Amino acid sequence: MASFKGRAASQGISQSTIDRAFQGAGYLPDVIERDRNQVEFKRSLEDYLAIAASDERISTGKQMLQKHNGTLSQIEARYGVDKEVVVAVWGLESRYGARRGDVPVISATSTLAYDGRRGAFFEKQLVAALKIIQEGDTSPANMTGSWAGAMGHTQFIPTSYLAYAVDFTGDGRRDIWSEDPTDSLASTAAYLARAGWVRGQPWGGEAGTVSGTPFAVLQPQTPGPRIAVFRNFQVIKRYNNSDSYAIGVGHLSDRIAGGAPFQASFGPDATGLTLEDRKELQRRLTSAGYDTQGADGVIGNNTKSAISEYQRAKGLPVTGEPSAELLRRLGG
Repeated sequence: MASFKGRAASQGISQSTIDRAFQGAGYLPDVIERDRNQVEFKRSLEDYLAIAASDERISTGKQMLQKHNGTLSQIEARYGVDKEVVVAVWGLESRYGARRGDVPVISATSTLAYDGRRGAFFEKQLVAALKIIQEGDTSPANMTGSWAGAMGHTQFIPTSYLAYAVDFTGDGRRDIWSEDPTDSLASTAAYLARAGWVRGQPWGGEAGTVSGTPFAVLQPQTPGPRIAVFRNFQVIKRYNNSDSYAIGVGHLSDRIAGGAPFQASFGPDATGLTLEDRKELQRRLTSAGYDTQGADGVIGNNTKSAISEYQRAKGLPVTGEPSAELLRRLGG
């Protein structure tokens, strides 16, 4: 901190801002633990969509589209980005504001700058966070976010906030932290517009169901739907550089707008179970007293723990893995 304060001052951060921002700030061991223990894994597209475009996320997205339709229509008119796409980003980033993060951003970014894997990157985020405070958009106490410093309804990191956030409400602050999502939603539209969003063009869709000539057709999973993508698909990837994320945002936006699910089947997985089979397995485990914390068909840690508990209780080999035999045993 002693050496950083000088570097911050050289980048235009006043002493009073530094004093105010770091009053009560401190080292967060949990942030470092989370940074060092990130699990790198790649979900199948089927599993990703089961989460990203779940029935709950679609229905809540439709409610949010209706609730904020006037504001979203104004945002769409100004920036040219489909309001359903903006709502879909909101849904994926924070479950429509329900999970914005409550970690103090100054403490998190300074901790990661000091002791993290990407010190230089997080020092840039820390300086940007201090500039946000200095410009009066929010206070140090109110500046909360994820453990890695992503903030607000649509999870802007500080440097992206400085580059793209907008004051759509006209109150003099670009407030992405309040319960009112207006500035966050407008900022997301502004970001996508600046990244090259083509007004009136689709992001893509299942091949054979979208008009126009796509620049690529993807086959992320075999068997599974073939996805025709347009330039706006690449624009969504500027927000998060992942094909699955961009397909998730695009497909969720289509479902929120009343579109149909993908028609091509993903088929059974390596265990011989389809998505519906896996959902049924979760439902049966939960009914039998082994709670899987939901039935989305995605076999994560909660489901594996429930399977292990069931297997242990029944004197079976404890694998924690789903199978057709396990589904049959849970029968009914």
